[in-house]
Amino acid sequence: MNIVDDFTRAPRFAATTAIVTGAGSGIGRATAVRLAAEGARVVAVDVVEERLNELSREVGDRVVILAADIAEPGVEVAALDAAGGAVNVLINVAGIMDGYLPVGEMDDATWDRVIAVNLTSMMRLTRAVVPGMLERRAGSIVNVSSYAGSRGSCAGAAYTASKHAVEGLTRSTAFMYEGTGIRANCVAPGAVPSNIDATVRSEHGYSRVTAVLEHTMSAPGTPEQLAAAICWLASSDADNVTGVVVASDGGWSTK
Repeated sequence: MNIVDDFTRAPRFAATTAIVTGAGSGIGRATAVRLAAEGARVVAVDVVEERLNELSREVGDRVVILAADIAEPGVEVAALDAAGGAVNVLINVAGIMDGYLPVGEMDDATWDRVIAVNLTSMMRLTRAVVPGMLERRAGSIVNVSSYAGSRGSCAGAAYTASKHAVEGLTRSTAFMYEGTGIRANCVAPGAVPSNIDATVRSEHGYSRVTAVLEHTMSAPGTPEQLAAAICWLASSDADNVTGVVVASDGGWSTK
């Protein structure tokens, strides 16, 4: 066998089970499709069942669908049950916006909901998969942050705080499990077309954000471009990479 054969003999995710949240649209959907195409069995989680049904029709039996609100306690248990055994890869994509509300206009319900979806769901799913990964001494976790994870100038207070925390959670997980075979990394997208609700609920917040973004924002990326970065981090190709935040934003973060 030559070196070319060694790289092409099997898909990167053969014999792999992955959980992907937010899998019904956008980055999550593109990631689920790519993982399945590269050999994985994918548990696809999304709040909109019809989106999952469309994904299943496209991908076939490599996808197991779970229609659920990721913020609800117990969804992590249902996802593990749907996986039916070892979970090798966890991809936390699901997220919501906050209407560009600055802290002075923030209501408790919006704050609690954004933190529950964008952050607490990631913690619960990570907590659920870690014991099995520790037992097997192998596992890859990839969390989706945002350009907002390192800036204060592209969303409201809740979304911005949640994405900063996602990056902190990722680094903590990588540090705590260094040397166990578990890797945790983060991808920070810039603008990407998706079904996320970007309703404006604060004219002040929106005007502040757009005043900056119109001068700095790079061209939007595609869900497929983000899926490529996510799948690289999830794969053995990145087996020496943990605790990093990979910006996939067309250079936006350099400005």
